[in-house]
Amino acid sequence: MKNNGIKAAVAVLALLSLAACKGEKEKENNEDMAAMEQMVAEVDTITLQRQVFQKQLLCNGKLVAAQKAELPCPQPGSLVQRVCVKNGQVVSKGTLLCVADTRTYQAELEKSKHDMERSRVELQDKLIGLGYDGNLEKVPAEVLKRAEVISGYYAAKYQLQASQKQLKDCELRAPFAGRVANLEARENQPGGKFCVLIDDAFFEVEFKILEAELNFVKTGQQVVVSPFADKDKRYLGTVTGINPMVDEKGLVAVTARVKNSGDGMMDGMNVRVIVENAVPNMLVVPKEAVVERDGYHVIFLYDKQTQRAVWTYVDVLYSNLGQFAITGCEKKETTLHEGSCVIVSGNLNLADDTEVTISRENK
Repeated sequence: MKNNGIKAAVAVLALLSLAACKGEKEKENNEDMAAMEQMVAEVDTITLQRQVFQKQLLCNGKLVAAQKAELPCPQPGSLVQRVCVKNGQVVSKGTLLCVADTRTYQAELEKSKHDMERSRVELQDKLIGLGYDGNLEKVPAEVLKRAEVISGYYAAKYQLQASQKQLKDCELRAPFAGRVANLEARENQPGGKFCVLIDDAFFEVEFKILEAELNFVKTGQQVVVSPFADKDKRYLGTVTGINPMVDEKGLVAVTARVKNSGDGMMDGMNVRVIVENAVPNMLVVPKEAVVERDGYHVIFLYDKQTQRAVWTYVDVLYSNLGQFAITGCEKKETTLHEGSCVIVSGNLNLADDTEVTISRENK
């Protein structure tokens, strides 16, 4: 009996202890809820205005240099005597790029000069024998031509020109202004392929659009090109051509011309192409202002009288990289008005009728 009494006392003490703990926990929860109710969310706002919205079509493309040429070494098979440029170097038209071994052609040129002098003497002797004093201007054209052939002067003159051309052909010069790439030639090595010369002042960007998007793109339209390697860089271009064929995937090839300002683009580089069309008279908000709730797009308006957030359903008409063009939600029968104050930050944790305070208001 004594043991039963002790057990009963212990059970009573345990129940009292649990009740006390439960009471303290409920007290803490009530205090936390009261503190949360007293918290006021800080938000940023903008004034809703009608403006031109830049509707965007996003595509992937690849850059192709406006001019590109694979240049062989001068006098293929001959040793490369001198390489005058390096990879990545910018050269102007006519810049000396490479010189082949000139020893053989220099010797042939010297021989051609000697043959020319000998034939000149023979020509003069021939003319004197015909009764002329050697002044070529006084010799009739038919007589002079015959004397040049017989004396060997005509052949020597042609050979001298050929030797001069061969020596000149030992030099490789840039056919247009551009940048040296894929340089392969080495000095004192047999010449083959020398380099690729790229005119990177302008690029053509090739991209494809869906057949249904053809009405969105027109020749002469402006595009924005951004390399995947550095998305912060943006280059302006113009659509120059639309291929009048649809491929088996339902795509149409489009070409745009882009100026390489700042040397940030390279041949073969993968880029993002943004085609923009201006849509006037749209209510525009940053993408951060729109959240999804219950399968609908929602924004929060700021009620200046009550200083509270107002849950408002909207429909998104258009979107681009940073903005939405919105209107009232048709299914929820809501409306939007120009001049309303839209909350653009801190809205992920907001609920309808949440008290807020404005930390920054953008007009």
